[in-house]
Amino acid sequence: QVQLVESGGGLVQAGGSLRLSCAATGSIFKLRTMKWYRQAPGKQRELVAVLPPGGTTNYADSVKGRFTASRDNDKNTVYLQMNSLKPEDTAVYYCNAFGPALFNDYWGQGTQVTVSS
Repeated sequence: QVQLVESGGGLVQAGGSLRLSCAATGSIFKLRTMKWYRQAPGKQRELVAVLPPGGTTNYADSVKGRFTASRDNDKNTVYLQMNSLKPEDTAVYYCNAFGPALFNDYWGQGTQVTVSS
């Protein structure tokens, strides 16, 4: 079983920055595709970034150029550096670990990010 623990959320003014972290337990972290999602009140969960094992990170258009996702396989941790934050970035941010098998699909508890105007 894999546990994911997000941290780093909080309240920030528009234009500010936050760095989220997601620490994973268990082995074979480096083989898993890690993802960041977010869900704003009343909206569907949105994919923010995908970090494949050994591949290129992909971003949602809404965050390109502002957010940078990275992973440290030695620390079993993924990060989401969020710059130039906007009020519309306000959401609960979730970390997801997927693979290598199809039934390997794990979620963190989420961390709240609130951007004030």
